[in-house]
Order: sequence, then C-alpha cells, then structure tokens
Amino acid sequence: MSGSVWDSTQSIYPKQSFVKGRTSSASLPTTSPSAWRTIYRYINTGHALSDMSFRRGVVRQSKFRHVFAQAWKAEHCIDDVRVSRVTWDTQLCAVNPKFIAVIIEAGGGGSFLVVPINKSGRIDQSCPTVCGHAAPVLDIQWSPHDDNIIASASEDCTVKVWQIPDGGLTSPMTEAIVILEGHSKRVGILAWHPTAFNILLTAGCDNVICVWNVGTGELVYQLSDAHPDLIYSVSWNKDGSAICTVCKDKALRVIDPRRGTVLKVKEKVHDGTRPMRAVFLSDGKILTTGFSRMSERQLALWDTKDLSEPMAVQEMDTSNGVLLPFYDPDTNMVYLCGKGDCTIRYFEVTDESPYVHFLSLYSSKEPQRGAGFLSKRGVDVNKCEIARFYKLHERKVEPISMTVPRKSDLFQGDLYPDTAGLEPALLADEWIAGQDAPPLLVSLSGGYSAPPSKHRDTLRSKPKLVSQDSGSGAAPPSPGSAAASTASAKETEEEVPQPRVATRETDGNTDRSKREDDVLNELLAEMKALRAVVLAQNQRIELLERQLARIEDGDV
Repeated sequence: MSGSVWDSTQSIYPKQSFVKGRTSSASLPTTSPSAWRTIYRYINTGHALSDMSFRRGVVRQSKFRHVFAQAWKAEHCIDDVRVSRVTWDTQLCAVNPKFIAVIIEAGGGGSFLVVPINKSGRIDQSCPTVCGHAAPVLDIQWSPHDDNIIASASEDCTVKVWQIPDGGLTSPMTEAIVILEGHSKRVGILAWHPTAFNILLTAGCDNVICVWNVGTGELVYQLSDAHPDLIYSVSWNKDGSAICTVCKDKALRVIDPRRGTVLKVKEKVHDGTRPMRAVFLSDGKILTTGFSRMSERQLALWDTKDLSEPMAVQEMDTSNGVLLPFYDPDTNMVYLCGKGDCTIRYFEVTDESPYVHFLSLYSSKEPQRGAGFLSKRGVDVNKCEIARFYKLHERKVEPISMTVPRKSDLFQGDLYPDTAGLEPALLADEWIAGQDAPPLLVSLSGGYSAPPSKHRDTLRSKPKLVSQDSGSGAAPPSPGSAAASTASAKETEEEVPQPRVATRETDGNTDRSKREDDVLNELLAEMKALRAVVLAQNQRIELLERQLARIEDGDV
C-alpha cells in the first residue's frame, strides 16, 4: 500500500491499527460493506483516501450542503386519493405551478385526477377526473410551455393531449384535444421537448420512439430500429438536439431523433437485470441509476465525450425499488426517489472529483408509491424553497419542501438563478427544420414580491401560440374565443408590471425610470406577439375560405 494511501487511512481512522499487507479483522472499524468497496476501489485506482468526499477535517464548500427536507402539515395534504396500483415503473404524478395530476384507480378504462395546486383536504369520490382512455394510464406529463396542457399515455396504445381549464375540472373530461395513434403496443413514456413548442416524444413497449407535432397531430419522426428490447427511459438534453435512452439490453444510447442515428452507445451501463433510468444534465453529462450484479442500487455519472468508463459510481443499498432521478438544472442537484422506499436521497453534481456529492436524505415512516417534482417556477422563494416533491402514499398526496436555511429575509439571488420560463425558444416547424436553441430564461425575483403562496401561478404566461403551429386540423377562432384572448391579454398587461412596481422605491429616480423602461419593453413585446397571432389567424382564415369556395364550386 502506498504511503499516501496509508497516511490518509490513518487520518480517517487514527485509532485503528493497520498492518501493511495484512489487516487484523479485530482492528477493523465498523463500516458497511459498500463503504469498504468504495475504499478498495480508490486504493486500486491509485487514489489517496484523503481525496474521498467523506474524509474528516476538510469540509467541501457548497451553499446546498445544509439543504433539509420537511413534510407539510396534515391539513395541507390531499387525502382519499386512490393512487393507481399499476405495475409500470413511473412517477404516477405530475405537478406544475397550477395543477397536481395523479394517476388513480379506475373501475374501467384509465383515468387521472387533476386538482389545483392549492387544493388540500379530502377528495370526494364524485370529484371529476380525466377519463378518456380505454385502458389504465401509465404516464402523464405537463407541457413545459403551457400550464394547462397535459399529455397522457395508456395501455390502449394511444397518447392523448388534454386542455385543463383554469380552476380545475367541473365535470368529467372524456374528449381530448389531440389523439396520437402510432404505437402497436402500450405506451409508457412521455417527454416534452424542453425548448420547442408542441413537440412531444413517446416510447412504447413496441420498442419504438415517436416524435409528434402536437399542434397538427402529425408523426414527425419514428425510430423503430434503435432499440432491440424494452425502453426503460428517455431524456432530452438541454437544447433538445439529442436524447439519451436506456434499454433492457443494459445499453445507454445517445440519439439524434431528427436524423434517426445513434451517436454513442455504452454497453452494460449497470450489470444488474432490473430496470435503469438515465437523465441528461445541463452540461451534457448523463446520470444513470440501476443495479449492480449483486442487486445493489447504483448511481453513475457519464461523460458523453468518453463513455468507456464512468466518471463516478456510488452504491446505495440492496432494495428492490427502481430509483427515479429528478434533476434540477438550476442548482445541479439530483434527487433519487425509490418506489417502495421511505427515503429521498439528494446529491450535488460538480466539476470536482468525485463529481457526485451526497448531501443528505429525507426519511419517513411510510413508503412512497410515486412522486411529483414541481418546476422551479412554482417554489416559494420567500422561504428559500429550492425544490418541492409531492409524495404519493396509498391514499394521500403529501408535499415535501427542500429548503436552504438562510437568516436574511431578502431575495436570495445565489439560490435562484434565472430558470426556464413558459415562452418556447422555437416553434415546432423551426425545430423540425434543424434549428436548436437553449431555453428562454426568466427571473424568479418577481415571485418574491408576488401575492401569498396560495396563488401559486405568480408568473403570468405569454399569449398562447398554438395557432402559429396549427395545421389543417385546427379550426379558426370563434368571436367568443377572440374576445376571451383579448381579455386575457389585457389581464396580462395589467398584471405583468405589478411585481416590478412592488419593488423598493428608495433606489432613486434612475432605478424608477429603468423599471418603467423595462415595463414598456415588455408591453411592446406582448403587442408584437399578439400582432403575430392575429396575422397568422387571418392567413389561416383566408386559406380555409379558399378551400371552402373550391369545394362549393366542385373543384375538389
């Protein structure tokens, strides 16, 4: 054993007696087998034990080192929710700043519950649901560019897109606005494009990946030969130019969905036979969860430039539940929730070895059936909340807040960098034509001066741009809808300036004039977007009128 390793071993366990080349079993400290495997792996690769993240005497600097999790009180939970017992390994829950959606048990067909995010208390059995599928629902995902649009995948081989009215459902919803049919077997994976409007990826048990333009209902791309077996998970990269997938053949693939080509392949990412998960990080790396040959749950970090060896591997425990990773690109933190577990582990990913740093874990008495992860736009910045989970019990939904303790009452800009907003960076046709763009970012400082947290949707969305991307299946707007859009535009123009006006007025006339200029620029941008919508609608109406005239004249 080298001198550096020996010295670092003595620094970790100074009171233990170690003999070079031979170690007495009586002198070994009480350490878990997984911890010893990590020590031996560092020794065999020539690292000093003093380089390890758990060494004593040296504290890694991080503002997220003291993040703690706290479950909400019982009066803020949602009770009597009949969470689905489907065996598919999915989250069963999707959350955005407006709504909570949970896949529930249904007597016939498949359905899911949608309630406002400020809902609490008991859910009545007569509460309306979204119940348009003929078989159990396997996955649900909210659109990142419209908080009222949600997609659902089902065992009936279809994907349906629904538009939830503001305030929630008042009657059962059975008619979807778009039905996507292209899979021959059940569909279990949904993934919206992070920056392009109305682009949705689906994957089914037929080992096929489909990319859809939801605005037209058109199947844009289909990858039928990339995977020889069942697809476990799919994740887009930051700008939506590539996806990463893991499959039952234990391989990790990086794929260009527009060209239909596999860019990178890594065989046997994890040696175990149980399902794996993979997620793209904002810097292009890939984080995977899976099982070792000895059925121990693992977390691995991969560099897409060189997939020959993982950058880091951490072993957790020997539980059977699949680890579901939830990634926060703003803080570069990863939360791991295992189905059937009573804990939520969270890690920070950095550029410094060992790259993946364990922070802490939240533990409770009851196991989780699934979990929903709230987007950063919905967290409470007044309480330094950086993430929020909605843990699914057997008949309850329990919010859990991840908080960074701070003494100051001011807005903590270092905890809340600009995050992805509702506005898409690209339209569907632009992405299909080959363009890529990073997400358009918004500041969360306005949320600090917004109304109390019971009004969760503090960030107002821009006017809906579905009409810009709609095809022959879309109908021209009625006068009533045009009046409604005008009213919503006026409401947006009235509410957008409020967070800025509510800021401090003690900064002088210079700051006030700067704020007025910012408000003016936002209003001009809103007017420009509205003009574009009106122009697109006029062109669409003229086209439909010409088609109608040809039909009446008998030309078609």
